[in-house]
Amino acid sequence: MSDPVNPFEAMMKQAQEMAKAMPSMDAFSPKVFEAMMGTMPKDMMEMMFGNSINENGLDARTRLLLTLAGLTMQGAQNDTVMRQTVRHAITAGATEQHIKETIAQMSVFAGLPAMTRAMELAQQVFDEKEGDA
Repeated sequence: MSDPVNPFEAMMKQAQEMAKAMPSMDAFSPKVFEAMMGTMPKDMMEMMFGNSINENGLDARTRLLLTLAGLTMQGAQNDTVMRQTVRHAITAGATEQHIKETIAQMSVFAGLPAMTRAMELAQQVFDEKEGDA
């Protein structure tokens, strides 16, 4: 008696075979794709996420620091989203110190491994900025 075929496993195998047939997939790099993503201009962030419409509300910088805190609390699981949030926070006016303090504060709640991972990802963005200067 043979084992029944797992439909999900069969579908994944078929998808892998299709991907191998596409020559451009060999050159795909998540880091290159991330580098192609732009950063939203500060004025646009203020309009969409800041207090342009909501007059006495939180500004875009504060909202992005809160987002960074939340991503750290989740364990800094998505590298690309963490780095993009750091980039956007810098564009919105956050300093390296603001970002580091936000992440460090989360160590109390999220634990040291989450904080360490978030700091590593933030440092990658800071290193990029130094390389551009």
